[in-house]
Amino acid sequence: MMTLAYVALAAVVLVSAITAVLSRNLLWAAVALGVGSAALAALFLMLNAPYAGGFELSVGAGLVSVLFIVAISLTESMRGQSREP
Repeated sequence: MMTLAYVALAAVVLVSAITAVLSRNLLWAAVALGVGSAALAALFLMLNAPYAGGFELSVGAGLVSVLFIVAISLTESMRGQSREP
């Protein structure tokens, strides 16, 4: 039963990594990066590595994904502004 969970989490990590690399929309790529990082943290926790899982969850899924999404949102809103005086 645990093997099925490992395979499912590994598939989620793989699909989200491919989505993050191949996505043309930067916001979807950042969300895929966060999902993959959260699934990787779950894999670490299942492998009895709580410090690595906690670090990956807090930094990878939390901090980096939020910073990417904020930066993308700010640049998208700046792009929409016109340069007319």
